[in-house]
Amino acid sequence: MSPLRIHVEGIGLWSKQLGNFAALQALLGGNAPEPPSPKPVATTLPPNERRRAPESVLLAAEVAGQAVAMSGRAADSLTCVFSSSHGDQAITDYMCATLASAPKELSPIRFHNSVHNAPAGYWTIATGCHEPSTAVCAQRMSFGAGLLEAISHALADRCPVLLVCSDIAGVFPLVEETGCTQSFGCALVLTPELSENTLASLDVMLAPIQGSTDHALPEPLVGWRAANASAEALPLLAALARGHGHCELKAAASLGLRIELQAAAVQPDHAPSRTAEQVA
Repeated sequence: MSPLRIHVEGIGLWSKQLGNFAALQALLGGNAPEPPSPKPVATTLPPNERRRAPESVLLAAEVAGQAVAMSGRAADSLTCVFSSSHGDQAITDYMCATLASAPKELSPIRFHNSVHNAPAGYWTIATGCHEPSTAVCAQRMSFGAGLLEAISHALADRCPVLLVCSDIAGVFPLVEETGCTQSFGCALVLTPELSENTLASLDVMLAPIQGSTDHALPEPLVGWRAANASAEALPLLAALARGHGHCELKAAASLGLRIELQAAAVQPDHAPSRTAEQVA
């Protein structure tokens, strides 16, 4: 089959070490970026929602807001795909412990925030978005599965799509199973057509998995990737930060995405170094 061509207009990123995509570019350029605030700011959410939202929602909203701001598009115009390997592990742990010890004390608010599409709900309500939204889960393949879902929407419906993939750090005893020891989130605004805001183009080929999809990443990216399933996005994010390269991501147990990064064909001075702050 021919490669699927998709275009990137916005990129968001947040972890305990990197506050945005520009910080990743600085790190790969040999500089030491300033660490971000202790938790995601998520300014897209209204203040009241920010105060009551769990960390999983704040993380997803933070990276989504960064990507949308960089793209220059209106948040309410974007079809959304929210992907996560484990959802909110802290709330899952709380619910399991409460149900085992005092089930009548289970908090309705905590239960409300436990569902896998909670970040999508917070985001679409806050932005007034009435476009379709999807929640995806595929364990350590969640970023690849979400990317395939987002590309499919963009090309089939000829519309821009916001992809968000995020996971917070796990808590004992769940973390022994999930291996998710630190928070990481990223987001992409993808479009089917080139535009003046295109940062890069991706040629994506679906192919059976043949062997390992591990890529040579510099430290500390290797450790970050191992510590969070959503950080499986790092090979692609690193290629976008450098402005060239290729990678292979798992989208299912036997299905991979082979991705070749192409420089933007419109306005070559638009390199992926463009940040949300520069757009604003």
